[in-house]
Amino acid sequence: MAGAGIIARSEADHAEVLRQLLPRGAAWDFAPGGTFAGLLAALAAEFARVDARALDLLDEADPRTALETLIDWERVAGLPDACTGQPDNVGERRVALVEKLTSIAGQRPADFIDLAARIGYEIDITEHRPLRTGFRVGDRCNGEDWAFAWTVTVQPFDGAGRPVLSIAHFKVGDPVGTRVRGFGSLDLECVITRAAPSHTNVIFAYVIEREPDFWIDFTS
Repeated sequence: MAGAGIIARSEADHAEVLRQLLPRGAAWDFAPGGTFAGLLAALAAEFARVDARALDLLDEADPRTALETLIDWERVAGLPDACTGQPDNVGERRVALVEKLTSIAGQRPADFIDLAARIGYEIDITEHRPLRTGFRVGDRCNGEDWAFAWTVTVQPFDGAGRPVLSIAHFKVGDPVGTRVRGFGSLDLECVITRAAPSHTNVIFAYVIEREPDFWIDFTS
């Protein structure tokens, strides 16, 4: 790797620099293939190695190109976390790291839509309001608690048309309290809930396709 486009000096470059630093005189006029030339070549090899490692450090200082220090970057950033788990490869680890280090928290619906999109989900957000004087016929009769509630509706497929929801059915032997049908995207729920303002209550709704052109909205 070449840090920031800088090219490390070669062994020959370092050997030439060492030769130019030698004192002047007949005693220092050695043959290119002689013993002293071999000593300079050995010293130059080590200097070239140190030079290259110094450039590697420039790459390691940038989370987008870090490799040897990637695990240390992740430790500082608190990765892998309980929401997203461990990515499969170095590229995905770098993406998760840069996302964690550069993300700017926001409380607008668009901020959470963007947050979901970055981890592969398409969502819609509905903000709720409690019933007030002046509401029209047909408006929901929400109580005061709904002033702090908002619903995240998760679409069943990502932008590439791949399913993103996992569905599990109740089985004999499952403990009491298990849903007859369970569905969800636990990593998305974890990420959204963690980023949500602490005074709010997030409701997750999932759109499940059962028949062509027929959609059912389940709310958890």
